Amino acid sequence: MNACRFAFASSVLVFAACAGPRVGAHRERDLVHVTIAGERFASVHTAAEPRPYVFPLLGPGEVPMTRGYPIAPREGETKDHPHHVSLWFAHGAVDGTDFWHGTRRRERLVRIGEPEVEARAQGVEVRCHYRWLVDDDAELCREQRVLTFADDAATGSRSIDIDITLRAVGAARRFGDTKEGTFAVRVHEALRVEGASATGHLLDSEGRVDAAVWGKRARWIDDRGVVDGAPVGIALFDHPANHAHPTWWHARTYGLLAANPFGVSDFEKKPKGTGDLVVPEGGELRLRYRVLLHGDGWDRERLDAAWRAWAARP
Repeated sequence: MNACRFAFASSVLVFAACAGPRVGAHRERDLVHVTIAGERFASVHTAAEPRPYVFPLLGPGEVPMTRGYPIAPREGETKDHPHHVSLWFAHGAVDGTDFWHGTRRRERLVRIGEPEVEARAQGVEVRCHYRWLVDDDAELCREQRVLTFADDAATGSRSIDIDITLRAVGAARRFGDTKEGTFAVRVHEALRVEGASATGHLLDSEGRVDAAVWGKRARWIDDRGVVDGAPVGIALFDHPANHAHPTWWHARTYGLLAANPFGVSDFEKKPKGTGDLVVPEGGELRLRYRVLLHGDGWDRERLDAAWRAWAARP
């Protein structure tokens, strides 16, 4: 299989063209920019603190899919929840510390080394390693994060596969029972279900819609609406091998979509701690998700077929 790997110096700008003409990537300092057939797709802010994120995230036709605030605010956007940074991964209770908000004990993810970018025929991989730190550099976890950017020319859709492996460092680590997490997207203002510019509607794999999806378990969730005159949607898939699959969805009508496999007490009103997961020292927790950016015509059956095809892959 044709593949190329690049380990970039921080000031070098390189185009990774070996994946073929549709998918490309280049690095600009700590940013990795991904393109599809020459169009902008996404930029990975690999060294952003307190947590890395993806912004912008653009659907087919370069339609913006996530809120600009607090990274690059757009006129008329709401300014709530400044820790909602487009597309990100964090959790609100890791050994009692809050990486979701990241303020009380300086909770932060710090990149180790340089990003690796690998271009293949099926897409572009961005691989980074992080230390999960609190206070004065006390390390709780070590993370490997692999983002794979791809497109499907036949359906006009784009996708990001997220593969995260967390290893407990120094002691066993408890991922605590809280709704504040975990893999999340804050959608464009027009994709909200409620609000002045809202055109969005939520749908999950079980057929629930809008506010009824919050705190429920489902294989996938979808948010569709009209952005800049274009009918678009963004779906999040939960992998069947993930902890507590099918996950609970911390999905709000104001624009938050988050897969949270830990927040049982909040979502199901069970005793606090029911959703705790303890990873032993040196042990690992692997979580995999897909983000699918699509146009019009993606009904429940089509999304379910797409989830099944993705879930069946090794």
